[in-house]
Amino acid sequence: MGKITAFANQKGGVGKTTTAANLGAYLAQNGKRVLLVDFDPQGNLTSSVGCSTDGTGIYEVMSGEVEPKQALRKTAVDQMYVIPSSVNLSGANIELANEENREQYLREALDPLRAHFDYLFVDCPPSLGILTLNGLVAADNVIVPLQCEYFAMEGLTQLLESIGAVQKSYNKRLAVFGIVFTMYDGRTRLAQEVVEQVLGYFGDKVFRTIIPRNVRLSEAPSHGVPISLYDRECSGARAYEQLAREVMARG
Repeated sequence: MGKITAFANQKGGVGKTTTAANLGAYLAQNGKRVLLVDFDPQGNLTSSVGCSTDGTGIYEVMSGEVEPKQALRKTAVDQMYVIPSSVNLSGANIELANEENREQYLREALDPLRAHFDYLFVDCPPSLGILTLNGLVAADNVIVPLQCEYFAMEGLTQLLESIGAVQKSYNKRLAVFGIVFTMYDGRTRLAQEVVEQVLGYFGDKVFRTIIPRNVRLSEAPSHGVPISLYDRECSGARAYEQLAREVMARG
């Protein structure tokens, strides 16, 4: 039975989508069955793995228009699939606002797919609205990509408070699987201080692998492939490969 992992951070541009796509690719290349679920109306995860945001996607699955298996799309990585986002998802915030059990829609959509995948990654939007709530309620655990910058701790504290509220009210099994540093520039004292502070406070919850700031990581999505297929020798690729090993070791 596959585990659902939400990738969440209310701040945009922290490497959330990049981490979901590239971690998923390396897990698939290690023989795991991986499903990426693009739950952000911007559709960046969908396009970053070479799929179109037009047509059937996660919105249609949640609304009951199609069966979950009908929305699966193959990616360039063997054993890694994606359920795309679509423009229709942008209206879900309004449509779900007055629905009963509105936080349960994604869980109900994904539960039938657990038996077919080892890892199901949900890329949540950069907010703490109804879509992210659905992602957290559906998930078994959360990976938090954390950019090494001044306001990182403040945003992390707010996110963890939200996760705690979801645990208390909707999803008691939800756990923080790990915090992963992204866009790290070892030349700056600030980046080093952020790492030291977060490690000191959260300890074993922090992945030891640190994702560096890397131009090749930024280029890969425009080619519709993960970094493992774009430039597997760059520093970003090596870091995500190591992160995949760390994730598998944690079980």
